[in-house]
Amino acid sequence: MAFTVVTALMSALVLALVFVPAAVALFVTGKVEEKESIIIRQGKNLYRPLLNLSLKYPLVMILSAVILVVFSLKLVQRLGTEFIPSLDEGDIAFHAMRIPGTSLNQSVDMQIDVENTVKQFAEVNEVYSKIGTPEVATDPMPPNVADTFVMLMPHDQWPNPEKSKADLVHEMEVALKQLPGNNYEFTQPIQMRFNELISGVRSDLAVKVYGDDLEQLLASAQHVLVTLQKVDGAADAKVEQVSGLPVLSIHPDRDRLDLYGLNIMDVQEVVQVALGGREAGHLFEGDRRFDVIVRLPDHLRTDIKTLERLPIPIRTSSHGANDEPDYVPLKEVARLEIAYGPNQISRENGKRRVVVTANVRGRDLGGFVEEVQQVVRNQVDLPAGYWIDYGGTFEQLISARERLMIVVPVALLLIFGLLFMAFSSGRTALLIFSSVPLALTGGVAALWLRDIPLSISAGVGFIALSGVAVLNGVVMVSFIKNLIDQGIQAEKAIVEGALTRFRPILMTALVASLGFLPMAINIGAGSEVQRPLATVVIGGIISSTLLTLFVLPALYRLVHRNEKPVQS
Repeated sequence: MAFTVVTALMSALVLALVFVPAAVALFVTGKVEEKESIIIRQGKNLYRPLLNLSLKYPLVMILSAVILVVFSLKLVQRLGTEFIPSLDEGDIAFHAMRIPGTSLNQSVDMQIDVENTVKQFAEVNEVYSKIGTPEVATDPMPPNVADTFVMLMPHDQWPNPEKSKADLVHEMEVALKQLPGNNYEFTQPIQMRFNELISGVRSDLAVKVYGDDLEQLLASAQHVLVTLQKVDGAADAKVEQVSGLPVLSIHPDRDRLDLYGLNIMDVQEVVQVALGGREAGHLFEGDRRFDVIVRLPDHLRTDIKTLERLPIPIRTSSHGANDEPDYVPLKEVARLEIAYGPNQISRENGKRRVVVTANVRGRDLGGFVEEVQQVVRNQVDLPAGYWIDYGGTFEQLISARERLMIVVPVALLLIFGLLFMAFSSGRTALLIFSSVPLALTGGVAALWLRDIPLSISAGVGFIALSGVAVLNGVVMVSFIKNLIDQGIQAEKAIVEGALTRFRPILMTALVASLGFLPMAINIGAGSEVQRPLATVVIGGIISSTLLTLFVLPALYRLVHRNEKPVQS
């Protein structure tokens, strides 16, 4: 968008300098007469007494403008912040998570129930899911996690067009919670992937707890989770599944092994063949060769009672080399149990970590993160050697904010430099530059009235607004200076210049405002990003125009009160 605007302005500049004069010379012939419309005449009649009042009490007008700027600075602190507005992609994506160790077959059966529940909604067009890791492991996941994509019907085809997507998500969440064994995390398809690419997690916020002991990390993460769930706006809060994986443990009894003349290697060999398998030969089909693996069938490998009866061969000195050995069941020389162990151990920067994730609904991301940080700092006590870090999309908000802290001052400095070059006066340049803070007041007020958080899109709108505000100031001040240079008294030049430039300033403001109006009221795809920018520009142009018409003449009169007309 910025490239388009810059290109259009450069093209318009070239056309204004080259094409327009030639077109006027060719096509504008005969007597040229300029008339004002009745709207402009009535506007000037209304503007004249207010202008005289502004010039009569310039300090009051300037002080009022300063108070308005200070109030807007206070108001901007109450606005929420976010990186970019969340786009409505038109579809829904959610994760269906089961307990660790859920088999693939069971996970598929549970996912079918999830899909059938979602299909009952009339707003749903189709549902499909993805479980596990594909052949190209670009998105590796265990069998107990399923990505579910819900393709919705066009909104005008919904049974109740007044229902919002947020309402539909809430209804789905309530219906899906009736299915046992599942935990859900709702998002959108593209948003989910971008969150994962940007911050490594699929959620808006990730609270990372670092330390050494996994049990202590899990306990601290659970404390953080309880605290985070109390914060307004938290949704889908959960701790990543770092434990709960069922593990078969075989504990050899060394005394019993000695009694039968066995060692641990004898037990390990039998268990390895039964569970992991061992190569027993090769199968040839033409020029293809396949390894033949011997192991227990799948339904027996998961049956602990069957594994307890695994025969361990016993050879004694009374047996010959060709004699059949005796056998002892595995349970006689070892204890078998299924215990829950770690599901995953994640590390970052050389330290173990457990992540608490959450999405944000119904409020701005920046304010949510600040409240979470404050609450966690006050209510969560960590042992020595453990600490908390924060990740998620808000990291991009911080990065973009730091970048804007450099870009915006540079842009404003360039604008001031151009003004100084144009008027060869620092005082006049500062006078025109005062339109910038006056214009920002309207942008802040417009965001507050429409309850739109301050985002990068709005920040770009403030930069664009600065140029338009300065343009109106240049139009008025340059004409007033020309009148003074022609020998007209400053007081009369200010009044005549303001009235003469009333129409150009009004037209400039209307053209810019009407150009952004479709973006401000658009509700189509991508409108969430356009709306803050357009809102800032329209609100800022309104305040800039009013303040330029009233405050700028008062400022000029106060700053140039001792300026004398040029004697011819």
